[in-house]
Amino acid sequence: MKAKKLFPILVLSLVLVVSGYVLFSHALVNNTFAQGDSGVDSTIPDTNELRGDVAMYSALSGNPYVIADIAESTSPAIVYISAQWPKQTSRPPSDPFQDLFDSWFFSPFPTPRAPQTPPMSQGTGFIIDPSGVVLTNQHVVGNIGDNQEITVTINAPGISGDYEAKILGSDSKLDLAVLQIVSEKQFPSVTLGDSDLSRPGEWVIAIGNPYGKQFEHTVTVGVLSAKGREITIRTDSGAAQVYSNLMQTDAAINRGNSGGPLLNIQGEVIGINTAVHAQAQGIGFAIPINVAKDVLEELIETGGVEHKLPPRAWLGILYGPVSEDAMTHFELPDTKGIMIGDVIEGSPAYESGLQPFDIIRRVDDTAIIEYQDFANVILNQEPGDDLLLTVVRQGKTMFIRVTLGDVPVDFR
Repeated sequence: MKAKKLFPILVLSLVLVVSGYVLFSHALVNNTFAQGDSGVDSTIPDTNELRGDVAMYSALSGNPYVIADIAESTSPAIVYISAQWPKQTSRPPSDPFQDLFDSWFFSPFPTPRAPQTPPMSQGTGFIIDPSGVVLTNQHVVGNIGDNQEITVTINAPGISGDYEAKILGSDSKLDLAVLQIVSEKQFPSVTLGDSDLSRPGEWVIAIGNPYGKQFEHTVTVGVLSAKGREITIRTDSGAAQVYSNLMQTDAAINRGNSGGPLLNIQGEVIGINTAVHAQAQGIGFAIPINVAKDVLEELIETGGVEHKLPPRAWLGILYGPVSEDAMTHFELPDTKGIMIGDVIEGSPAYESGLQPFDIIRRVDDTAIIEYQDFANVILNQEPGDDLLLTVVRQGKTMFIRVTLGDVPVDFR
């Protein structure tokens, strides 16, 4: 009898304990939001006031719409951009990212199947000032003076529609461009964050126009996978262009997102979506927003960015080691020296008369034994230095004097 009476008492006690724990936990969560911010609703914070850990607490406490709120508040400032070049006069520069990974966000040129279509590019941008200043990628819109017509499409209450835009400044090395919408209206704008404070693993949001207007304002979510990434592409001139310090994300980015914003959980722009690996899953790249902020004023005031680089000696050749086959073919006593593979037109080497297949055996009094010897000799020179090269050409030894130049920006 005693056991039967004791069982209901134990059950009732357990229910009371569980109920008390639930009530205590609910009060604790609400109190977390109430502390130090009495002007904000403790259960559903205002999206515009979300900052730092508050956004995370909001999501964990029953607000599943944090991402949706950020997308809704920033989307009016995110625009679709199209640039069209006259059919018979000029065409846009090639997409610098197209060759590296087979296909980047989009091909800015018409396919061979539609030659009658004027050259056109398309992408995304975002308004950074209510006066209509737009930030995007240079490879989306080209440069000042390219005779292109740029149209910015806005989807925001009261100002939706197509607007003409002009390029204020652009820079291909940074792949940045600043546009001005031709209008007296006031436009919604985004807030620029601090990309230096971003951390791998934090949530990020990408908004853009994959495949043009058909899927405009597409929202994808992921994490910041890594920082400080570097990719190398080949420019129209054949030079290698290095894009460094890029942000890597696994947020789904597709063709047409180029120039769109990468947002943090606070709704601030921390990057500009630029490239995506076509053969991988979840490998996209963005330009840190601090890079753009550092040159924004210069782009607007001067139309470009002056890349101040230290002087560096330049001969202007592509070269490699002397192979056993080359030694036999040119009847050389050994494989010492370097063989010129190509001479860059207009370079000091070109002006001095150096030719492909010339073999450089000595620079002044320094014998060139290995491939690295020649690189070290040039590295220790200054632009303007005169060198006397001992060259073997078609079995004959000759002396060629050359004055070194400064490495052009396109070859840095």
